[in-house]
Amino acid sequence: MTEPAATVTVRVPAKVNVQLAVGGPRPDGFHDLANVFLAVGLYDSVSATPAPAPRLTVSGPDAALVPLDESNLAVRAARLLADRHGREPDVHLHIAKDIPVAGGMAGGSADAAGALLACDRLWGTRTPHEELLALCAELGSDVPFSLTGGAALGRGRGELLTPLETGGEFHWVFAVADGGLSTPDVYRECDRLRQAEGRGADAVPEPEPDPALLTALRAGDAAALAASLRNDLQPAAVSLRPSLAETLDAGLAAGALAGLVSGSGPTCAFLVQDAASAARAAQALLASGTCRTARPAVGPAAGATLV
Repeated sequence: MTEPAATVTVRVPAKVNVQLAVGGPRPDGFHDLANVFLAVGLYDSVSATPAPAPRLTVSGPDAALVPLDESNLAVRAARLLADRHGREPDVHLHIAKDIPVAGGMAGGSADAAGALLACDRLWGTRTPHEELLALCAELGSDVPFSLTGGAALGRGRGELLTPLETGGEFHWVFAVADGGLSTPDVYRECDRLRQAEGRGADAVPEPEPDPALLTALRAGDAAALAASLRNDLQPAAVSLRPSLAETLDAGLAAGALAGLVSGSGPTCAFLVQDAASAARAAQALLASGTCRTARPAVGPAAGATLV
């Protein structure tokens, strides 16, 4: 097959979990989820260029925090696609970062989805969409949604997606903390807190999406969505990083309709009424000294997209 010499670039969005209902631990160590994803307009760009050997470079905010070795999901994505098609993963991947690193916004997962799509186009391997989704699921629970974007309900460990209808735009402000939180550590702390409350694995109900939340998404009703936001991992994230409670309080004081820890944290997500409210809340959050930066964004956003 003929491979183009040009660079292929894919733009990939961040996500917020507007609902993250977490079941008890499974025998494989994962947890069953009812995970309502919303893609938002903070983006990384992943570029793939022919190279004599695999190579990864990163630029942008927090670039120094991104691993450049085989632990990087984008590198693993390129290797997985190459293996699937019986070829060498000879590609230079460049990630232009703008999604917060280790912030609970699926930046690494987005980069993996971007690398899959970029390499597939660069190499001319023409992988069917459903097979790309299966490869995404092999890489991580959030990677399939990074490919599809929009809004979706994630079942299983989050990788089994059902698209959701949204009736309009939702405005957010993301308060980014210093440092990250380990997702496995947050899940372990969630289990520990539940056990301390006398709720072992058998006492945790099966996770289900909130019908009121799904209705609010369909209607584009920010106030109704604010009333339904839920993250079962939030108590664990706050337990491991108590300062997040101050960030959440600061966002509400800044006029947010509601706030929650995004995914496993430590980024806090605040739902606001409109763009003007987002600008005011971001300024107030920065002034509060409870976060490193505050970023307005709008969702839903498109998934991995060739640019």
